[in-house]
Amino acid sequence: MNILVLNCGSSSVKYKLIEIKANKVLAEGGVEKIGLHDAFIKFKIADGSKKNISLNITNHNEAIKAILDILTSAEYGCIKSFGEIDAVGHRVVHGGEKFNKSVLINDEVIDKIKQCYAIAPLHNPVNMAGIDAITSILPSVPQVAVFDTAFHQTMPPESYMYPLPYEYYEQDGVRRYGFHGTSHRYVSRRVCDFLGVDYNTQKIITCHIGNGGSITAVMNGKSIDTSMGLTPVEGLMMGTRCGDVDPGALTFLMEKHNLSAAELQNIINKKSGVAGFSEISSDMREIEDAINNGNERAKLTLKMYEHRITKYIGAYAAEMGGVDIIVFTGGVGENQQATRYNVCATLGFMGVEIEAAINAKVKGTEAVISTPESKVKVVVIPTDEEYMIARDTEAIVEGREIN
Repeated sequence: MNILVLNCGSSSVKYKLIEIKANKVLAEGGVEKIGLHDAFIKFKIADGSKKNISLNITNHNEAIKAILDILTSAEYGCIKSFGEIDAVGHRVVHGGEKFNKSVLINDEVIDKIKQCYAIAPLHNPVNMAGIDAITSILPSVPQVAVFDTAFHQTMPPESYMYPLPYEYYEQDGVRRYGFHGTSHRYVSRRVCDFLGVDYNTQKIITCHIGNGGSITAVMNGKSIDTSMGLTPVEGLMMGTRCGDVDPGALTFLMEKHNLSAAELQNIINKKSGVAGFSEISSDMREIEDAINNGNERAKLTLKMYEHRITKYIGAYAAEMGGVDIIVFTGGVGENQQATRYNVCATLGFMGVEIEAAINAKVKGTEAVISTPESKVKVVVIPTDEEYMIARDTEAIVEGREIN
């Protein structure tokens, strides 16, 4: 079964075509800068090299048509016709309280996705644009929605409720939802397969750390707490997002600098975090280069970044009454050996011991980086959200239960 996985952003569409039975990626790439004069599609070709083609693309429908044309082209294609696409899986960012698992898309599901526009105005409308495009171009192909928030719907109320007037929850749905759920679900399951332990009996802390980052407590196969909230701003210090900040500090800045809500949103989402504080970059590799050149602000930036990760791991270990496995994933988690080491070096009181020599060699591969004597297994597991979306899509199309 060939499944096309789509991840639509405000000005981009990322894709993978996966032959799910063989777990084989047939093609991958994406369209960037939709609606701008320098829009282009980038993709890998058969020999593994990358190709960029400039295109005039004004909307998501045209972007997806361009992707389908590349997939079936004589020069770059891997399939002969659209008919070889058996199903399409869509990443949908926000499912609110309406979805606790992936679903086959129909009119009722579309209506519920649109009902979440108010709490995800930057994400759900563009996710819906991808669904509309496939409906227009491939009307007979089944489509499945896989929600970032669904995995976290098992959180108990004490984890997801905010101590605000209750009417804001009742009327506006203001509560913690969490994100990166597809990634946390994948790596928490995969690490148990990798270690040969029962997923339903483990206390796991999954650290999805990259330009965006979140940490989740997974107890006996269920998410019981996660660091992101109503939006993906809460929690860790991220590339350009501030993470946890006293709300009073934000209202103080709004009043002092006469900021609008839109201006404040821009600051906390796009001008804060690693980039905003360091005034260097959101890329941790550039922060490390600056540290090597003696930049003191860069040193403090990295300490703050790692400190937040450590705090959440400690909090979730306390919440679960211990931890069996800590997983690192995401761009930083998979590749930045020093951050993994620095975070875990503070966790010796929990029985965490890192094998420094092994950790220093691990980059983007599955590996245990803790010592045999460590009371907690520390493991690097590269995430694969597209595979998870494709697997859910296959199960739903075939009428099987998702696990």
